[in-house]
Amino acid sequence: MAHKTSWGTGILRALGLVFGDIGTSPIYTLTVVLALTSPTAAHVLGVLSLIFWTLILLVTVEYAWLAMSLGTRGEGGTIVLKELLVSLVRSGRQAAFFSFLGYIGISLLIGDGVITPAISILSAVEGLLLIPGLETTSTKVLMAVAGLIAIALFSVQRRGTERVAGVFGPLMLIWFGVLAVSGFVSISHAPAVAQALNPWHAVTFLVENGLAGFFILSEVILCATGGEALFADMGHLTRKHIRAAWGFVFVALVINYFGQGAYVITHPNATNVLFQMIYAQAPLLYIPFLLLSVAATVIASQAMISGMFSIVYQGITTRILPMFSVTYTSTERQSQIYIGFVNWFLLLAVLFIISVFQQSKNLAAAYGLAVTGDMAITGTFMTFIFWLQHKRGRALIAAVITVVDFAYFLSCIYKIPHGGYWSIIIAAIPLTMIIVYIEGQKKLYRELRPLPLDVFLISFRQLYAGLSKIGGTALFFAKDSLAIPPYIVHTIFKNNIIYEDNIIVSIVRRPDPYGAAGFFRNPGDPCAETVCPSDVTIAPGLRFFEIQCGYMEVIDVEAVLKEAGINEKTIFYGVEEIHTRNPVWTLFAAIKKLTPNIVQFYELPPNKLHGVVTRVEL
Repeated sequence: MAHKTSWGTGILRALGLVFGDIGTSPIYTLTVVLALTSPTAAHVLGVLSLIFWTLILLVTVEYAWLAMSLGTRGEGGTIVLKELLVSLVRSGRQAAFFSFLGYIGISLLIGDGVITPAISILSAVEGLLLIPGLETTSTKVLMAVAGLIAIALFSVQRRGTERVAGVFGPLMLIWFGVLAVSGFVSISHAPAVAQALNPWHAVTFLVENGLAGFFILSEVILCATGGEALFADMGHLTRKHIRAAWGFVFVALVINYFGQGAYVITHPNATNVLFQMIYAQAPLLYIPFLLLSVAATVIASQAMISGMFSIVYQGITTRILPMFSVTYTSTERQSQIYIGFVNWFLLLAVLFIISVFQQSKNLAAAYGLAVTGDMAITGTFMTFIFWLQHKRGRALIAAVITVVDFAYFLSCIYKIPHGGYWSIIIAAIPLTMIIVYIEGQKKLYRELRPLPLDVFLISFRQLYAGLSKIGGTALFFAKDSLAIPPYIVHTIFKNNIIYEDNIIVSIVRRPDPYGAAGFFRNPGDPCAETVCPSDVTIAPGLRFFEIQCGYMEVIDVEAVLKEAGINEKTIFYGVEEIHTRNPVWTLFAAIKKLTPNIVQFYELPPNKLHGVVTRVEL
């Protein structure tokens, strides 16, 4: 059960956990956009209008309203939308298509999770160049500082997002307060920037600048990066707290962007707008602001990292990703987790990206492709979901938003030769892993040739009646209770290992995030949603036990077994020894070896475990 959090505490945690990425976009967004167009008053108003309406449409409407309304039992993310949509479609081909689209969205989000920390930290560290005496600091030194900050950030993830959010929340509250105050001060010198609230300025800018204006959208989208964290991080917080916090964040961001626009109108030669604006307003407070901005960019990375943990865990439990080792970091909210493999993969990738691009302006030239691709997929999913749920009004709004998403995505295509290809390369890594793992599991299942239950029962009854039994209870794990895996057949029939009480345990994932239940059942009986009587015996000495749980459920298998009165003496499980010359299946075999099997993943008592090896040729 989710822990009830006070309104103020919930909002503060949301500021620390969710809004770091989008909250630090003012550091570089306007600077990058205005580098592509002349800083005339008309252009500034047009760009500000584009930023304002991008925040309205792609963050407020798409994520804070539409996407979060589709969250299931407090969980959000691409996989949640995929599972919901697949459950609504009737055609198997449609389900396969939307599933594959979901895999692409997950992979793009992971690609975004690499670039976000790199550009956020680099852009803040580059503020050192405005400090007197540090103007000539070399790029290598700035890269080293950014790298050390990234290492420190990823090193504290094991402590848990709950503790991290508790520390980061107050800092982000100060950050957004400073953004709002500095923006308001600057607006007072050029109040005409308020005209940018009128969307006509955005339309005029795009029309007058033609194709160049369209490509500028690829930099405007930087203001909305991190918006997807509102939905992906729902499992770490709650919908009401995230939405309430976004109201405050939105106002602070708009005031600051408009303040930066006012500063550019009065200082058209500005090259690092936010930092120069702060330095002009309060030179003595510049260094504290710089330190605050570094802290904020660290927090920006946190929002994406925690989102990555949620996405990967959903992938594990829906069996599209291998069983990476998972650590649960909160006793209050079961979805707060830490995945070491993901954490260190992201760190290495971030350090690599920093070394390749070296400067934030170079990264900005590559940033946005993965973000807009994921947004477009989210919009597509929402449109179909609302339509199939007969919510025509919301489906129409979602369709309009999706068109906008695709416009931004197409504007980012030109970034591919300028470094955007790295987003594709990084996203291709998890996508390849997903496809290889799913197809490998299917092929492995076919090659193992499980024995039909009815055939198994005939032999089991004969053997149980004729052999002397080992005292106690033995557990066997199987994915499908109607198909007995070869390792069970080998253990019982070929090795004549048979206990007085033999229980085949299967763990079944429900289509919703939560709903754990454990019960004895007769395979094939329609009692999947109810607790079956514990005296269900399929054959003398043989019972089936099913554990049902949602795809975000954190279950203690040992506790569920104890609660059902099962006191096992031995636990048998299958281990596949894969032999192949095919490079694809070689990769699959490596994945299987490097990741935990089912009994390791659920941390069953090692002194009771017996692995049965089955050799498989792929």
